[in-house]
Amino acid sequence: MRKVILFIASSLDGYIARQSGDIDWLFTDQDYGYSEFFASVDTLLMGRKTYEQVLTFGEYPYKGVKSYVFTKNPLFPADSNAEVIREDITEFVEKLRQVDGKNIWLVGGSQLTHALMSQNLVDELILSIHPTILGEGIPLFDNGTISQSLNLTKCQTYDSGLVQLSYDVGH
Repeated sequence: MRKVILFIASSLDGYIARQSGDIDWLFTDQDYGYSEFFASVDTLLMGRKTYEQVLTFGEYPYKGVKSYVFTKNPLFPADSNAEVIREDITEFVEKLRQVDGKNIWLVGGSQLTHALMSQNLVDELILSIHPTILGEGIPLFDNGTISQSLNLTKCQTYDSGLVQLSYDVGH
């Protein structure tokens, strides 16, 4: 069965983006294991707001990888980059995990992460913590809404101050 892996960055105080959705505070000076991770996946899951943020970067960075965007908005348009999913998230991801292929990257955002974590559909978590305090923004997890055991499998530190923690999610 394919694994669903949350590979995401956060500030030291647990935010994945500014309130506006901006991620201008993320380090871009190194790869931080991204290329190796990206080679291990062939499917991406993301919420509508995350997808819209990705599109502001210019050319879609995930061409050639099957991408699914989850939204409840019936007016959100489909495009050539990603398939829009409006059906039950849990059922869709459970079926997707059974299909042959590489691992599945849960790109974000906060609402989709919450939905999948609360249904025990995330198998691994790779969190890159940037040595930045935002003070406010979009939280990685809503306070007090998910209780989950994690088993640390790797801890990597970088000269930039970034710390990357890898966990298996205990189900």
